[in-house]
Amino acid sequence: MRIGPYTLENNLMLAPMAGVTDRPFRQLCKRMGAGLVVSEMLSSNPKVWNTAKSLARMNHEGEDGIRSVQIAGADPELMAQAAQFNVDNGAQIIDINMGCPAKKVCKVMAGSALLRDEILVGKILESVVNAVKVPVTLKIRTGWDKNSRNAINVAKIAKEAGIQAITVHGRTRACGFQGSAEHETAGEIKARINMTVIANGDITTPEQAEEIIKKYRVDGIMIGRAAQGNPWIFHKISHYLGTGKKQAPPTLKEIHSIIIKHITHLHRFYGEQQGVRIARKHISWYAKKKYINTLNCPINRIESANEQISVLNNIFGQEQRFAA
Repeated sequence: MRIGPYTLENNLMLAPMAGVTDRPFRQLCKRMGAGLVVSEMLSSNPKVWNTAKSLARMNHEGEDGIRSVQIAGADPELMAQAAQFNVDNGAQIIDINMGCPAKKVCKVMAGSALLRDEILVGKILESVVNAVKVPVTLKIRTGWDKNSRNAINVAKIAKEAGIQAITVHGRTRACGFQGSAEHETAGEIKARINMTVIANGDITTPEQAEEIIKKYRVDGIMIGRAAQGNPWIFHKISHYLGTGKKQAPPTLKEIHSIIIKHITHLHRFYGEQQGVRIARKHISWYAKKKYINTLNCPINRIESANEQISVLNNIFGQEQRFAA
């Protein structure tokens, strides 16, 4: 699969998720088989570019693979400036957010709120494409609500503006994350418009990924929430697509090693105090996916990085004894 001049290792991508796809998680998912990982959403407002949060989001030091950065905003000129700023700081692909359903984003006419104004959509896309020499991609929803599903129109505008690939989350903005995502819209765009199309939304198993690719003829799959606490999903899907066989689940030793490395990376990236607190949600996701058992464990009250790692090591030690 190609995006502009870049050939991806495969057609599986990590979705941009605010507060989730930081550098440690991106690097982990890349090692676990994602062909492309996309950064957290960055505001086009230059006033916030030098805040600690934005600087962390723009940190790509030591990352392998193609660097894709997502930007969000509603002003064509500011979006163009943000795109150029991120390219100057190492971005190799710029992704434009027109899919975020969050109220704080939509209330300033950014994210999926832009789908209500196709003229503005065109202006933003043209402005960003003309501002940078790297490929520009777009992430959208199927529309604002069920009465204004205009993803196909937006895709046509994107194609004319020079967008290299479009990712379609199979819900409207009004749906939020309720109900089931549909991928018929992505398939229809692929059938009617000659461009790279990526399906996103509720793809949690290798079998689903294969069915969507075959049924709707999309070029790729983007994984979001299903990767939280489950970075192995990329290896699982890639193996299944390549062989038609299910991959053996990771061993307890492999799970232990990956989780400890991930949490340690978070501590180093953010510093002890913030790193420990950010690690809690990832530990919670690992627990929900049954990779660790934190029942009767005070892990969310721990403030020390060393203690957090020690408790995790003890959990794995107990699980190893139980398995024996």
